[in-house]
Amino acid sequence: MRIVIVGDGKVGVTLTARLSQEGHDLVIIDNDKRVLRETVEKYDVLGVVGNGASLTVQQEAEVGASDLLIAATSMDEVNMLCCIVGRKLGVRRTIARVRNPEYTDQLGFLKEDLGLSMTINPERTAAMEILNLLRFPAALKRETFAKGRAEIIELKLRPGSPLNGLYLHDLIKLAKVQVLVCAVERGDQVYIPTGQFRLEEGDSIYVTGAAQNLASLVRKLQIMERKVRSVTMIGGSRIAFYLASALSMDGADVKIIEIDEKRCKELANLLPHARIIHADGAQPDILAGENFANSDALVTLTNIDEENMVLSMYGSQMGIPKVITKINSVEYNDIFRNLGVESMVSPKNIVCNDIVRYVRAMQNTSEDSVVALHRIVHDKVDALEFLATDETLGLGVKLRDLRLKPNVLLACLSRSGKVIIPNGNDFIKRGDSVIVVTPSDNIFRNLNEIFE
Repeated sequence: MRIVIVGDGKVGVTLTARLSQEGHDLVIIDNDKRVLRETVEKYDVLGVVGNGASLTVQQEAEVGASDLLIAATSMDEVNMLCCIVGRKLGVRRTIARVRNPEYTDQLGFLKEDLGLSMTINPERTAAMEILNLLRFPAALKRETFAKGRAEIIELKLRPGSPLNGLYLHDLIKLAKVQVLVCAVERGDQVYIPTGQFRLEEGDSIYVTGAAQNLASLVRKLQIMERKVRSVTMIGGSRIAFYLASALSMDGADVKIIEIDEKRCKELANLLPHARIIHADGAQPDILAGENFANSDALVTLTNIDEENMVLSMYGSQMGIPKVITKINSVEYNDIFRNLGVESMVSPKNIVCNDIVRYVRAMQNTSEDSVVALHRIVHDKVDALEFLATDETLGLGVKLRDLRLKPNVLLACLSRSGKVIIPNGNDFIKRGDSVIVVTPSDNIFRNLNEIFE
């Protein structure tokens, strides 16, 4: 597909990396010649210097002959104007990055007039991911499928865990609930395991199943699952606004520490049920004065990754049960984890996953295209959801008789509201939501591509 990306910032660069990896023909538009040149040289894509909302610039980039226009500049109004111009020129689909909460309620009303196929809001999406983690504190990572019926969560095997030394074919016998370990990270190695795989202390495991079964597993493993009632956030960003709004509806006690006085006043007007504190949240004496160590959760939301990392490490050292760190540079993932920072959220990565899923669906004309796409194990593994249709191969055939491609695990089925952890006697039925786990270099656009 031919795709034009307007904006070469954090989201734009991440999109360029992902979409070029998937083999698309990319054109990048940006005002900054130096930054654009670096991206063009690194990813071997075309670059056009200029204002992406300009008719002449879009004509130079041949937007009208493209399949998709993605407007991802830092300005919402420019992004929406880019999409209007692109649609006038004849581009098939448009996606706009719209971050301002004031536009949220208007987008449904204006979507058709603006010619938008999809809108992305990295901050709101990140806030919802953090909210999910706070609602299930035992999980280091949490992804949902099948309209929330099935989930994949990340757990760490700590000293004394009943799972240490366990062969996976014995997991259900121990857990007494239907769950499946679909991926394991051990040091630098990632495994899509079979029943003969033996777990070890220190492994990060990704477990799938129905939400209630995963909660039962956590209790069985004696992992502390303290309900989050008080949350301290450091940094009053848009993520903090969206997250505080949702937490207040949950009845949680929310405290936001923000260094900018003007932003504090804005948040105080927008969030009457939250405590807004004008102070430097990076100072230990400030944190001690606010008694932050007694919080059930700490969320670090400053614009500096290193600051978020240090604050999260400090929060963990002080014994805060749940600590979540926002990061921009995913290159720091391994460093952060080695330093004990385990629950991390990257806004740009979340929206890029949504866009890649959308692009894969655009490429596929059948009904069994990708419904959901989540990258787990630090972007090394894809968890994909498909809908089984009449076109799906092997309907009704026992799974033991199906031949899947290497390193493909059929992790979960959702059928008529029931979550099934499949075994060899199960089968795929029309209408099933089918969750597949595979290394991220395997690119599947529809369900039939997983079969040999």
